[in-house]
Amino acid sequence: MELFDTATVLTRVMTSGVVMSIEKSDRELPGLERLLTKRTGRAHAVLVNSRSAAVHAALAGQGIGHGDTVSVPELSPKDAAFLAWLGVEVTDEPGPAAFEHIALDAGRAHLLDEQARTLRAPALVVDLTGLGFGPAAAVLTDDRTVWARAERLKIFGAYDLRTMWTQEESETDLIPGVQFNYRLSPLVAACARMALSQAVRPLTTGAPS
Repeated sequence: MELFDTATVLTRVMTSGVVMSIEKSDRELPGLERLLTKRTGRAHAVLVNSRSAAVHAALAGQGIGHGDTVSVPELSPKDAAFLAWLGVEVTDEPGPAAFEHIALDAGRAHLLDEQARTLRAPALVVDLTGLGFGPAAAVLTDDRTVWARAERLKIFGAYDLRTMWTQEESETDLIPGVQFNYRLSPLVAACARMALSQAVRPLTTGAPS
């Protein structure tokens, strides 16, 4: 983004007084979720604070964990090491992919729509870190259960981000399990949203000579 655009976004978020993802009045995270679901054609988005967190959420959302075996195409060494740490074995045998992944940067952000719509795995990991505003990623899925489990993974405590204020269980059929501090900052979400929004704008050129 241009420095002016960055400054505008930072000023908007800081003057709102909402800089944490646990605030009920936050608008930046829902805004980025809506943009990602629109761009990818998926029904649900889970925002997290790193690519590894997104990989973890994509697996946990499907009930995949220690002792399980998965197929993931073109897995990076870092992702493979993280899956090994989780106790998830990656097989070379062909089969349905547990998740697929896209890494974006400023030069490739406009390709998100095209790339996402060719992928069919139940979970799509989109790494937003390359946009340049800090570690950030998302899990996109059409399966509400995958979404609900992944959402539950990213906050400490007995309740998820939507119900922590009421202390009422929203997903009584989900086993709580272990939870992590995978929450994404609204500040990073706002900058990533602006970068993605600008990426879909047509390139403007000067008047022909």
